[in-house]
Amino acid sequence: MPSGKVRWFDAKKGYGFITSDDNRDVFLPLSALPAGVTTLRKGAKVEFSVADGRKGPQALDVHLLGPAPSVVKATRPQPDDMAAIVEDLIKLLDSAGNGLRRHHYPSNAESHKLAAMLRVVADDFDVHD
Repeated sequence: MPSGKVRWFDAKKGYGFITSDDNRDVFLPLSALPAGVTTLRKGAKVEFSVADGRKGPQALDVHLLGPAPSVVKATRPQPDDMAAIVEDLIKLLDSAGNGLRRHHYPSNAESHKLAAMLRVVADDFDVHD
């Protein structure tokens, strides 16, 4: 039974592609996923049967071999670095809070900077495995 990794999968479109171990692209329809599985993460290891489809090889009867490696987890900052980032963010939030108490919103530039920092920090904390 051939194996490979999910190159990409879009649940909304209902299909994706697997890169087989012999570097062939294999079409992956939603119907080939195991019962109860509605999506796959990029890089997930799979085993599958292959049939000739209208436009080339098509996966059938897909079996998950293991979870995809977490790119976010591998690239997130070290805890000591994250502590410094959080402390800087607290200072920025405290400054914004003081301004709001004086009935002044931060400038557009400050607001955008603060919002961007909040999103980045949230993404570093929000690791799905």
